[in-house]
Amino acid sequence: MSTFKILCPTDFSECSLNAIEYAAKLGEKFNAKLTLFHVPNPEDYQKLFSRNQVSIDLLTFAQKKLDSLVEEVKTESIPKGLQSCDGIIIEGKTSSTILDYAEANHIDLIIMGTEGVNDFKKNYIGTRTSKVVSKSNIDVMVIPRKVFFKPIKKYVYATNYMEEDKQAIQKVVKMANFYDSEIDIVHVGTKKKSIDRALHHTMVTEITPFINYDKVNFILKSYRDDPGLGLENYLITSKGDMLITLSKKKSWFDQLFTNNLSKKMSYFINKPLFIIKSI
Repeated sequence: MSTFKILCPTDFSECSLNAIEYAAKLGEKFNAKLTLFHVPNPEDYQKLFSRNQVSIDLLTFAQKKLDSLVEEVKTESIPKGLQSCDGIIIEGKTSSTILDYAEANHIDLIIMGTEGVNDFKKNYIGTRTSKVVSKSNIDVMVIPRKVFFKPIKKYVYATNYMEEDKQAIQKVVKMANFYDSEIDIVHVGTKKKSIDRALHHTMVTEITPFINYDKVNFILKSYRDDPGLGLENYLITSKGDMLITLSKKKSWFDQLFTNNLSKKMSYFINKPLFIIKSI
């Protein structure tokens, strides 16, 4: 069996450090290889350095910061099961450089922090991370600002009754086994239509044989306005620790808000979001 590989892009901000903690802790459980990945962005440093100093000082600064983070992760997580940790710096456009590296190196999971420090609700995820999520063929986990790692007690898997859910849910079960977590498989509609009830019953019947796990609940909820708000409401009231959704053509995630990925994700500002892209 091939080694699980996690890629964690970092810009050394607070939110990206939270993502590193999640990546390291999950890497311990997966016995994974973790790569901390930095794409230097001169625009971020224009105020710190003069024009002639930017390229030299930026790379020197970034290398020292990255080396320090790698050593911290190694010290903390390798004794607990992480297989290895290394740091890579590659110059280029941030999102495309991350995606190109991930594809070329057969990464299994990208874990990223959020961006947007000024107007968090409006610019929850930031353009760089949203581009990675929308264009990636690899699973992406997004860690919001000020969300610090804790063992997951409950995963909430949002379903729109896709055939692919059968395979996607097995990824969730694998993670749930790490912490003996509960899994709520939830569909949120705007009304409790009879077709929803029929589809829900069919899904329970068809998915159950694929789940070799006891702590699974199937939930059908209706919400008077927006399914996204309904799902956020469920996530809060059920005390879910992470939202998981399958992102495929015509999936719930891609239809919920067709135009604005940042808006789509801004509902879930206090919980990690795991977007399954490959099954």
